[in-house]
Amino acid sequence: MDAIRIENLRKSYKNHEVLKDVSLSVKQGEVFTLLGENGAGKTTLIHILATLLHADAGTVTILGESLAEKPDKVRELISLNSQSNTLDEAFSGYENLKLIAELRGVKDVKAEITRISERLNLDSFLKRKVAEYSGGMRRRLDIAMSLVGDPSLIFLDEPTTGVDPKNRIEIWKTIQEIRDSGKTIFLTTQYLEEADRISDHIGFIHDGRIVLSGTPEQVKQKAEKHYLLELDATDFDQGLALLQEGNLSYQLTDKTIELNETVAQEALQILLAKGISVEKFNLAEVSLESIFLHVTGNEGEK
Repeated sequence: MDAIRIENLRKSYKNHEVLKDVSLSVKQGEVFTLLGENGAGKTTLIHILATLLHADAGTVTILGESLAEKPDKVRELISLNSQSNTLDEAFSGYENLKLIAELRGVKDVKAEITRISERLNLDSFLKRKVAEYSGGMRRRLDIAMSLVGDPSLIFLDEPTTGVDPKNRIEIWKTIQEIRDSGKTIFLTTQYLEEADRISDHIGFIHDGRIVLSGTPEQVKQKAEKHYLLELDATDFDQGLALLQEGNLSYQLTDKTIELNETVAQEALQILLAKGISVEKFNLAEVSLESIFLHVTGNEGEK
């Protein structure tokens, strides 16, 4: 059974269509990461899945339950960690957790807080007022609140935004530990390294549609191949002139010439035929960043 199954989902605000035809499935017990630029529809999609918004069309099933027919049942199975601050700064970390536990109807609140505190190593600051917390501490407590009530599916909307590198790595570790305990995590992020490091599957959303999805490796394999070409310094200017004469497109970074797969072989043949000394000709390593720029049509910003 899929944790999430979405079919032909649409959502508009007045005349602006935010989600245009989203279909997607997320497996149980995995970390699924949704990537997309600002305004692509990431948060809108999460808010629909978390029962905070109604879709205009399409169907959603969460852990076997119809979102439209049984929203209350779905709420019992999920939790949401949103971008906005949900912590009460006048309360301690313990009091924030206690409040959420009571709202979720947890029977043994103290035991629940102890369980979560031990899992996320919160003991060192749990009794302090949230107003005294660093950004990393706040994010860890926020994630801890998402675990109250033992939900099966956890939505994390950009969980490491504004967090320093050290705490970001700690949050990555926490997310993987939650996944390893059998939970499903659906997260959004703008950090491509984050998606590559912790995701089992990723999806790219652009202009209200899922334009590419798969494991990180599968996505990289689907990407267009690029080759890196380096010429002997004495032949460099002549080599570039030959590529221009042949109307072969390329990108130049310092002295490295980048060619797409369709022109790379032709370029190499032209250069060698004219006696140009080629020092290196390698397949470029594919990164999620290059894929992101390609699928969102922003190659010129690279």
